[in-house]
Amino acid sequence: MKKIFTSLFFAAVCMGCSDILEEKPKSLASENFYNTAAEAKAAVNAIYGPMRTDPALSTNYPAQLEGLADYGNSRGTQTPVSLYQGLDNTNINRVATIWDNFYQSIRNANLVIANVPKGTSMTDAEKASFVAEAKYMRALIYFALVRNWAGVPLRTEENMTVADIPRSSIEDVYKLIVADALAAEAGLPDNPSEIGRPTKWAAKTMLSEVYLYLEKWEDSRAKAKEVIDSKKYSLVAVSVSEDFQKIYGPEVVNTSEEIFYFKYSRQQGFGLVSYAHRKIGQYNYYGPGGVYAQYTDSVSNSVIKNWDFKDLRKNHMFYNVDIGLGTTSLLYRKYRDPLATGGAGNDYPWYRYADLLLFHAEADARANGKPTADGLESLNKVHRRAYGKPAEAASAVDFKLADFATLQTYIDKVVQERGYETMYEGKRWNDLKRLGIAKQRILEVKNIVVAEKHMLWPIPNSEILYNKAITAKDQNPGY
Repeated sequence: MKKIFTSLFFAAVCMGCSDILEEKPKSLASENFYNTAAEAKAAVNAIYGPMRTDPALSTNYPAQLEGLADYGNSRGTQTPVSLYQGLDNTNINRVATIWDNFYQSIRNANLVIANVPKGTSMTDAEKASFVAEAKYMRALIYFALVRNWAGVPLRTEENMTVADIPRSSIEDVYKLIVADALAAEAGLPDNPSEIGRPTKWAAKTMLSEVYLYLEKWEDSRAKAKEVIDSKKYSLVAVSVSEDFQKIYGPEVVNTSEEIFYFKYSRQQGFGLVSYAHRKIGQYNYYGPGGVYAQYTDSVSNSVIKNWDFKDLRKNHMFYNVDIGLGTTSLLYRKYRDPLATGGAGNDYPWYRYADLLLFHAEADARANGKPTADGLESLNKVHRRAYGKPAEAASAVDFKLADFATLQTYIDKVVQERGYETMYEGKRWNDLKRLGIAKQRILEVKNIVVAEKHMLWPIPNSEILYNKAITAKDQNPGY
């Protein structure tokens, strides 16, 4: 079977899908549930289940973020997302489901952290590994939450039975993220126990990105360098555009650049990105059809227009089809699965080695106040591969230190490269916000003035109604 532990989620999700914010969670809290390693493993699997569903990572989370990126637009019911004027009720409900599912996963992580150490038939090493995985997942989820909602309620193993928890400050959310990620780094194994599970290197990668958000440049650089120096990962070699399917294809089980992915399969309810495609004419990139929630244009969008055609990623990414907006319209095909039935089998690439290299390229320059040969080499590895060159060898497409008159011109190039490399991975909008250039980019590319309210998603009504420590006055601005 393509996905190593996908089938385990069916049982785990069933156990983890009781009331999302139940005051006294019972679904996994059986007195004897955590006594053995098999029982603890099932509880850990339940963390992944709610995150991977259509209301979260499979559809709503990436679809909402991709509608905000500078390189494309949303259509249909997603249209209000890319108007940058605040969400309508349909999309407010969509981001609410992301919140609910993320917090369900957090609840399941908290149960593991609280109860696995009490197990009577596990070794201390097994307990430590399970708890470390739960803390990695909790850190990852809170990192997604704080970037899209700002301060959020911090639900941990210490307050699981408390219903009324106020929004914490952004600073306090990041304190928990860093603490959990450091604990995961210390407790996770060197190699994954199964494909699709995190390692200490995944924890270091997350820390490198978190430290970028905290502007702890040297810490970010150091964590990224540890991963690079480990030689655990390498970029998948390509020579033609279709070779990128060796990274993103639905039959791919694992690659040399996979640091942490969410694993998907064609099983109903466990597939990815039906929203990305349109089944028309000769185009059948997704078996069931899809709704093509996002599109772009090869002429009117400057990000796409200025992208070098010799860059193999460009041809891999797009196909040209008139969707009623003209002959220059483009749809995305990064995740394609013509044999899909109930869902695409492509995995969700949360952290690839390319991400890590670009974290290093940026952090190294910021830490040193200027680009260095070491950081530039990380940027060049990604750039070389994009042109079908060996990533580890100097090439004619390499950038040179002399190309960058200032630190800012270099950072701009890293940001551009990351935009191309991670297109349609749900990363661009948060990158632009972190860099403080989101409004500027949308004005430049789309000639739209972004309303401040669109920089964050609204706290769901379900949270405000359930949680008496949060009222309407605590809502994000504009909602």
